[in-house]
Parts: sequence; C-alpha cells; structure tokens
Amino acid sequence: MRILGIETSCDETALAIVSEHDGRFVIEQNILASQAKTHAKYGGVVPEVAAREHAALLFPLLYQMDIARDGKGIDAIAVTAGPGLVPALRIGVELAKTLAWSWHKPLVAVNHLEGHVYSVWSLEFQAPSGASNRHEAHLNPVFPALCLLVSGGHTELILMHGHGQYELLGMTRDDAAGEAFDKVAKLLGLPYPGGPEISRAAEKGNPHAIDFPRPMIKSGDLDFSFAGLKTAVRVFLARKESGQNFARLRRASVGQAGAKKCPLLGGVSDIAASFQQAVVDTLVGKTLQAVGQVYPRSVILSGGVSANGLLRKTLKDKLHDVDPAITFHAPDLSLTGDNAVMIALAGLFKAKRGEFCDPLTLVADPNLRLA
Repeated sequence: MRILGIETSCDETALAIVSEHDGRFVIEQNILASQAKTHAKYGGVVPEVAAREHAALLFPLLYQMDIARDGKGIDAIAVTAGPGLVPALRIGVELAKTLAWSWHKPLVAVNHLEGHVYSVWSLEFQAPSGASNRHEAHLNPVFPALCLLVSGGHTELILMHGHGQYELLGMTRDDAAGEAFDKVAKLLGLPYPGGPEISRAAEKGNPHAIDFPRPMIKSGDLDFSFAGLKTAVRVFLARKESGQNFARLRRASVGQAGAKKCPLLGGVSDIAASFQQAVVDTLVGKTLQAVGQVYPRSVILSGGVSANGLLRKTLKDKLHDVDPAITFHAPDLSLTGDNAVMIALAGLFKAKRGEFCDPLTLVADPNLRLA
C-alpha cells in the first residue's frame, strides 16, 4: 500500500508518501514548509495567517512531489482532520477531499494525536538511487503501550491496547507542557518558538538553582497542570527584578553594558534550567505512576516536546530503573514536530482496517478526541 499524507493542523505545511512492503514501512517522500519565522513576530501562531500560508504552499509542494495528475500509484489519502486550528485544518481537509474525489481514491481521516503516537513505528528513509537506505533500527512498541504525548497543545497519558484502541488515563487541566515552555520563554525574553530556546538556555544553567513547584505530582490521579508553574516563574522574575540581588546577578552575567541592553538576560540560564527540570520531573513522575497502575510492556514518548533531550534521557533512565523489560520508544528527531509522515503512517494502519470516510461529508474538527 502507498499512501499520501497531508498535515495542516497548525503552522507546518506538510506532505509525505509512505508505503508498506512486506511489513516494512518506507518514507518515500517527506516535504515540510515551516511557518515559524512568519509567526515569530506575533509571538505565537495566528490561525488565519497559518491558513493563508497553507493555501499558498500546498499546491506547489504537491507539484514538487511529482505525483501523476490522475493520482496513479497512490492507493489512499490520509489527512489530519483534527484537533488543531480550524482555519488551518480546513485547508488540508479540503485539499484531501478534492484529491480523493477527483482521483477516485479512498480517504482516511486521521486524528493528529494518533499521528504522533505512530511516529515511533520503525521506518526506513528511502535514499537517492545508488545509495543505501538509512534504517531506524529499533523494535516497534508492544501492546499494551503507555504513551506520554507532549506538545504545544496537548499533554496526555494514553494507554494503547492495540492498533486503534486507546484509553485516556490523564490530561492537562490547563496549559499543555509545550505551551508552558513557550509562555515562560516569552517571560524570559527568548524568541518563539520557546521550547528549543529554553532547552538551549538551560544547558548553561543550574537545574537546582530555583525550587519551582512540581504541579499535581501528589494529586493521586494522572492529570497535569502547568499554568501554576508558569505563574511561579513570573512571580520569581518580578521579585528578582525588583531586588538588588537580581541586579547584581545580571551585571555579573553579562557585564554593565549588557545588563542595560537586556535587563532580563542575567540569570536566565538558571531560571530556564530550573523550570525545565520542574516540567521534566512532573512529566516523568506522572508517567511512572501510570506504569505502576497499568503495567505496560512499552512506553512511548511522542509530540513536539519529545525532542527535549533531558525529558528523553530522564524518562528512559527512570523507566529502566523501574523495569528493564519495558521497552522505551521515542521518534526520530525529524519526526517529533508536526509532519505528514506520521499522518500517512497512522492513516495506513486505519486503511488496512478499512476505516475510510466519505469525502463529501468529512469536516475538520478542532476538538476531535482520540479517546
């Protein structure tokens, strides 16, 4: 089977072709156009701007893939139907419906979160002619599999009983972890997107310098909350900014001239490192609680925040300490963010189960639930 994937849930315009050959999944094409620079000046994603960018980019990217005008060689089309920003989602959904109708191809509606879950499945990257393929040499997850899905819009613990069988164990009650990273980065005067900037700043900081709270770590359930942690950072900054100690720290960090140019720069590394540690401790702590309750055979870390090196290493190490028999899975770094490869792969599994939809009735659902 050879499937075309389309992803436009937020600010990444992505197309991919994934095929299956004797149980092997191959990425034949993977094209992505990021809008990060476009939205950076706004400090976040503007839905209407994202939709206009998708509309301008999708057809040039589709032509770049050099697919036959009648869709020959494509067996099915998979598209992100939700959740996400509804103006952005609609652009991808309408393109997929149009192609499915005109090419007479079956259409698969994919939940964006399900795509992130499937981003850890073993894939081969098709290399240019004459070169050898790069193979991702890791085993696929074994069911039941516990998934910690962490992104800018979602923080959820999901138990996967089998392909297409999901049980929601816990979710954030307010801000998602990725959203908290972006908001704290803004408080620190760091550029958007904030997650990678926080991680870079944290490399030079002391993660134990500031004792930020670990929200809901002892709540007795598997839910998350990061709004209070963000507020704790803001309160800390306000107190330090008004005190002489913070001024001295600022001068010591960047010098007198630097402190005048960037009043929040001093001490940013310690704040970023301490904040990042609090988020990682919370995510890992809750995941280990879930492990002790549902006894999974595999643990999956996915979503945009799965690119965070500290989170990957801490979860993998702690999981091994708890039970070395539980396998740990995280996506290739190139597949941690929003991409069409994961949508095509999730769509391929749905197509194999015959889960197709009517292109005349499919609508984008910004609140689509996985479980």
